[in-house]
Amino acid sequence: MERHAHGNPLIRDRGLYLITQGGFVLLNTAYAMGQAGAAGGSAGGFASFIPLILMFVIFYFLLIRPQQKRAKEHREMVAALKKGDRIITSGGIYGRITSASDTTVTVEIADKVRIKLNRGNVGSLAQPASAPETADGGNN
Repeated sequence: MERHAHGNPLIRDRGLYLITQGGFVLLNTAYAMGQAGAAGGSAGGFASFIPLILMFVIFYFLLIRPQQKRAKEHREMVAALKKGDRIITSGGIYGRITSASDTTVTVEIADKVRIKLNRGNVGSLAQPASAPETADGGNN
């Protein structure tokens, strides 16, 4: 039997050194857990995918689904654009639609200043054409 530096005897068992104190052998818990884990290894394959599946479900409901909803609302808004709508472009330019085709809209951004935009570059409606304009600029 070998002696440890502190005087505790060491016992060599299956490549592991176990320290004895007063005749009791202290078990190496990692070794004991490794033996128990080897018996249930087949069930751990599917169980290890549960957190991954759970993360995907959380990402779907928190990120993917709301983004798809916003994209659908934007497509519907762009399809419904008509002459007279006040819009904000994706670049932040305010203007009024003077004409619209299937793929483009012509926007008047100042007196006699018109630009032609792709419909996809319309960011949002500032004011629909049917909403009445007030003399004080819409502030009540």
